[in-house]
Amino acid sequence: MSETTATSQKHADTPPISFFERYLTVWVALCIIAGTLLGLYWPGAAQTLGAMEIAHVNIPVGILIWCMIIPMLMKIDFSALSEVYEQRAGMGITLAVNWLIKPFSMALFGWFFIKVVFAPWLPAASLDSYMAGLILLGAAPCTAMVFVWSNLCKGHANFTLTQVALNDLIMVFAFAPIVALLLGVSSIPVPWDTLILSVIMYIVIPLSIAQALRFWLIKKGGQPFFEKVLSRIGPWSIVALLATLVLLFSFQGKAIVEQPVIIAILAVPILFQTLFIAALGYVLNRQLKVRHDVAGPSTMIGASNFFELAVAVAIVLYGFDSGAALATVVGVLIEVPVMLWLVRTVNRTRHWYEQALQAG
Repeated sequence: MSETTATSQKHADTPPISFFERYLTVWVALCIIAGTLLGLYWPGAAQTLGAMEIAHVNIPVGILIWCMIIPMLMKIDFSALSEVYEQRAGMGITLAVNWLIKPFSMALFGWFFIKVVFAPWLPAASLDSYMAGLILLGAAPCTAMVFVWSNLCKGHANFTLTQVALNDLIMVFAFAPIVALLLGVSSIPVPWDTLILSVIMYIVIPLSIAQALRFWLIKKGGQPFFEKVLSRIGPWSIVALLATLVLLFSFQGKAIVEQPVIIAILAVPILFQTLFIAALGYVLNRQLKVRHDVAGPSTMIGASNFFELAVAVAIVLYGFDSGAALATVVGVLIEVPVMLWLVRTVNRTRHWYEQALQAG
């Protein structure tokens, strides 16, 4: 079977986009509104949920995040790491952009817009906190939602699994040191114990649970049984995502309504970062003549963020009502619509992209 035929067959085998995924922007918008209204009119309920924590880790948020990412993490097949060499150019771009460029470009954009351009319009006491939230976003490449973005841009399934697996492994060891380095450079104190606890809570434990469930299901009924179970529990990831958004925006409902200018300002460096990283990854893949179905997920994982982790760490380190938590929630606010637009852009420019491959 030729590579073109195999790729076409892989696209044909890609499961259709679910109803929730197709209208994800609509659901996100409704959840943002619902969460904001909850925070405005029932602040006691939001405060009660916010107070439910152990070792500074919020229990409702943690449960929802686990429900959201475990079904997606179950898709990861660590045996797919053997494909790293076959797709080494795309994988190299993914890792270089995610770990050598993205955290530092986010810190640079944050410093330029927050501490220079828009500093006169922001409360001086919160500048460092806003910076911390942006740094947390930039240091956490997408883990869960990248499966959705890859599916939408008809990405190579095994490459997506491989890059997520590699990023998760790297994140376990690199997230805390990179965040600590950038926060230290920004003169922001870093509580190492809470940062490491968050990495364990939101990467190590759910990844371990997901892989244990994957192994047990495949052992019990084989791959078809595993796929059947995964298709049944998969929608709960989207439900948990939406519930998480409602909860997070309920914590920040008052701030969002009372500080629309701050929300708009925080969105600027996040938007610039997302577009810069997406353009950089896509162009580099084209220059190195990487297949389009590999370039798509390679671009998406860098452009999007593991905002679940960023929000959780911001809450743990600085509190629900902090500028850092607000900045990470703004990341959630703009990421989904921007990423959906980027997916459409990648799909629409496929012909332009493949001209470079044919020229080679």
